Amino acid sequence: MLDFNHNPTFAEKLNVLIDAALVSEHSSKPQRDYMGASRLGVSCKRALQYEFTHAPKDEEYSGKILRIFAIGHLLEDLAIAWLRAAGLQLFTRKPNGDAFGFSVAGGRIRGHVDGIISGAPDELGLSFPMLWECKSMNAKSWKDTVKNGVAKSKPVYATQIAVYQAYMEGTVPGICRNPALFTAVNKDTAEIYHELVPFDAATAQTASDRAVMILRAVEADELLPPISLDPEYYECRFCTYQQHCRKENL
Repeated sequence: MLDFNHNPTFAEKLNVLIDAALVSEHSSKPQRDYMGASRLGVSCKRALQYEFTHAPKDEEYSGKILRIFAIGHLLEDLAIAWLRAAGLQLFTRKPNGDAFGFSVAGGRIRGHVDGIISGAPDELGLSFPMLWECKSMNAKSWKDTVKNGVAKSKPVYATQIAVYQAYMEGTVPGICRNPALFTAVNKDTAEIYHELVPFDAATAQTASDRAVMILRAVEADELLPPISLDPEYYECRFCTYQQHCRKENL
């Protein structure tokens, strides 16, 4: 919102209109009626339960956040073009135009993968089929991922990859046998990081068990415990349900 204690500039007026349009468009989209694989690495089961049951958020996405999301999608499209230009046979859609993905538990757990690679230049020494997952990050986050690897730096992403590999095996045989290719694009510098991520069956099983636990809790009308009762706990401080959760703990 603008601070009307001063005369808004032309840029501020226009940006208010842009962000209002983005927020309106986002709010008109139907809410997910399933748990997405991209979120199963979140360690707080209550937060995931809130997401699945559409509990009220403390604050909805702002226009700025929605613009950041949109830029991420465009960078993914660029990464696809770059990898294909390098000779990778990367497919992001089935012949009928549908995305590659999976659906289990009566459609209540689903995932849509960024892509599947079926070939690449011999000098890369890859084996196929292999999952491809792409993320864009700011420079600080990107450097940490390069330094520590995706499993340590971004466990939510690593869990997403493992879950995809596990559940896609039924329709793409061999995809969990071969390492996934994780690509991270630095939004600030356009640097690209690539990492081969072997299938982590234990991580996939833990995430699957967590999802089943949440579904059972919802069916039983049971509220799962939060990861911490301390509002200053680092995961709680950045949770979009922090205030709602604290009220339920009273």
